[in-house]
Amino acid sequence: MTATMERSFTPIQLAELNETASLMCRVDRKYALGSTHAQAVVDALPDHMRILTIDAQQDFRYLSTYFDTPAWDAYLQAAQGRPHRFKVRVRHYDATSEAFLEVKTNEGGQTVKRRVPHDPRSLLSMHPNQHRFVHDCLARGRVSGISPAWLLPVLQTSYRRCTLLSPDATARVTMDSNLQWYAMDAGRVNAEGLVIIETKSAGPAHEIDRLLWSMGHRPTRISKYATGLAALCPDLPANRWHRTLHTHFA
Repeated sequence: MTATMERSFTPIQLAELNETASLMCRVDRKYALGSTHAQAVVDALPDHMRILTIDAQQDFRYLSTYFDTPAWDAYLQAAQGRPHRFKVRVRHYDATSEAFLEVKTNEGGQTVKRRVPHDPRSLLSMHPNQHRFVHDCLARGRVSGISPAWLLPVLQTSYRRCTLLSPDATARVTMDSNLQWYAMDAGRVNAEGLVIIETKSAGPAHEIDRLLWSMGHRPTRISKYATGLAALCPDLPANRWHRTLHTHFA
């Protein structure tokens, strides 16, 4: 299965999607499925879902570069389940040819994403004048002891994504496939057949989550950054993602 799903949904344009449900502060729930199970979920989704459509295309390539310190602070905070953890990445959106520097923090049980435009010609670096933005995001997320100047590019991810809006416009559902990881010093790995379904809503579990639960799927500990890096760097502690690694990266 690719992110192009074998079912038709009503298109929604990017501007309307962002205006209706930007969900920069949200609760994320991720589900790691094989392609057959993922297609079964698509078939069971409620009518009147709307799918992001740009120039008649409905699945898009995302390329992300993740930054971490030489001491792997971002990775280790995720591996240890720290309440105040962070991710810093540059993400390139093929559909619009835009790039953004994005900082994600965990605040009060919600994932908060903040971002600023970034030069799409420079995906492997941050400009020094962006350090203040990163510093302020980390401070607001109560992440201490990290200097933006320490952050270096350590991992790239590539995948194709389709994005749906729930009928009540209170949740997004993303489906990622064709996942690939490239670590700057540790080679490349693919997770063939893996589809990551993620629900993003402002609060309690959405009806889409309850649909997934009724089909026997439960949220999975998977992070594109941390799980991919664990697969490529076996010396890093990875107990938190052992089941996902064993199932999808063997």
